[in-house]
Amino acid sequence: MSGAMQPAAMESTIVTLTMNPALDITTDTDVVGPTDKMRCSAVRYEPGGGGVNVARVAHVLGASVTAVFPAGGATGDLVTELLSPEVPPRRVRIAGSTRESFTVNETSSGRQYRFVLPGPWVTFAEQAECLNALRAALVSADFVVASGSLPPNVHPDYYQRVADICQEHGARLILDTSGGGLAHITDGVFLLKPSVRELRECVGRELRSETDQLAAARELIERGCAENIVVSLGPGGALLATPHVSQRYPSVVVPDGSGVGAGDALVAAITVGLSRGWTLEKSIQLGVAAGAAMLMTPGSAPCTRGDVERLFEKVPEPLALATA
Repeated sequence: MSGAMQPAAMESTIVTLTMNPALDITTDTDVVGPTDKMRCSAVRYEPGGGGVNVARVAHVLGASVTAVFPAGGATGDLVTELLSPEVPPRRVRIAGSTRESFTVNETSSGRQYRFVLPGPWVTFAEQAECLNALRAALVSADFVVASGSLPPNVHPDYYQRVADICQEHGARLILDTSGGGLAHITDGVFLLKPSVRELRECVGRELRSETDQLAAARELIERGCAENIVVSLGPGGALLATPHVSQRYPSVVVPDGSGVGAGDALVAAITVGLSRGWTLEKSIQLGVAAGAAMLMTPGSAPCTRGDVERLFEKVPEPLALATA
């Protein structure tokens, strides 16, 4: 794949939407246990939430990207402040306080403990303002990435409303969500990126084998929910299902590290590849490299472009799979 990371002369603008951003807090301690105080090392603060993470990695890879998100309170101010030097924020101010997510690395065992809070109440007016901010950002965008959970009171059909807006503006939507936000999608998604767990919850049955996973993905395609589906397999790479193709994308072996944000990096790099005019297959290979590169960074810090480029050269070719 020599020279494969060279971007096209003109690169499309990417807009990310994060309805439930977070201030990501990461620290280390020797042992995690009950009752006793656990003395921690220095704290790392990062702007987080699915679409924010996607925007940061897309920026690292050289894309032109804008991040749309609601944010409130002191944590919302800090998320915006931390993100601004990297990605232009299009913040919608809300009355509620932006949530925190807390990650503790247990140094004695290498285990990681992640505590994710539910997020603030977002009023109907604030929800509508987020959609207006998205419409305004779409003036110069060809790709929208809507990623992450929805706040507790947001109706689960919210991402379908996002899909409708994208269709109106001719932008291709890449969606990475779970729960009701995923289950209520009916059409308008160019690429859907569930994990195996999210896919299992969406179709309501166990997906024990690769064949089961591909069959579930094709079921969603046949319903019209999405044109293409990439199932993230963590260290196992990814699966691609389209109306005509089934492929497995092996991962790249890297030293064990923090897996925070690996799925977001996968989505970000796929979107960057597509924005350069690359094929979906080649873009997924870039995504696999970016996901692996996230294991080499502390906390939820974005991967480096150098690591992604180096690992991209090592990503195996996809394997064609039999379709049922």
